[in-house]
Amino acid sequence: MDNRLAPIKLDSYQPLREVVCESLREAIRKGILKPGERLMEIQLAEDLGVSRTPVREAIRKLEQEGYVIMMPRRGTYVANMSIRDVNEIFEIRTALESLSNGMAAERITEEELERLQRLLVMIGGHIKSKDMDKIVETDIEFHELLYQASRNTRLIGIIANLREQLTRFRTLSMSYPGRLEATLEEHRDMVEAIAKGDVKAARKAAERHMEHSEQTLLKAMDAMEHQRESNKRKKNQEES
Repeated sequence: MDNRLAPIKLDSYQPLREVVCESLREAIRKGILKPGERLMEIQLAEDLGVSRTPVREAIRKLEQEGYVIMMPRRGTYVANMSIRDVNEIFEIRTALESLSNGMAAERITEEELERLQRLLVMIGGHIKSKDMDKIVETDIEFHELLYQASRNTRLIGIIANLREQLTRFRTLSMSYPGRLEATLEEHRDMVEAIAKGDVKAARKAAERHMEHSEQTLLKAMDAMEHQRESNKRKKNQEES
């Protein structure tokens, strides 16, 4: 593994294992650590400028989140995400997002509702300016506020874990042609139903959003794979 990870700045109030975990998580999201790549504790510790203990603890947490796979006698690898994995995650997420939206329709406060509506305006502005980082950041805030409005901490924790498993693909999915505008409309549908206190409509809006999100992600993953294969063939032709 190449030395592509920057040493950690030891000036955070977070426990070192959390800082290491976030650093590795971000490296996987950005593709610095690639799917299928073996993770060596010693090398990671040297690259990050820490001991092996926080690296080991971080890897265990990343395994729980689905970022890495630990294989007995073979080592630890960055997890690949198959179509079946995506299907399974979205099956569960769709049910939980629907439940969360229904609860929010019954329990949301006026202050939270106003904040959701402001976030919709912000997302629209970021789409116009094509600021993908801000779009992703505001989208995360929007969904977290929706979950908060459900008033169910266990549900929030489970959904957060499932969302985390697909975080590395968020930008890929949102960059797919037409997806940003469609997402904004789906968000508006959810907020409108919640504002009316319409539990059934809120749940249906969440289900539609999840269905379209899954379809788009699978299309984007397929396009990425085709591009990868095309680049591989082109490289082989140039070398032959």
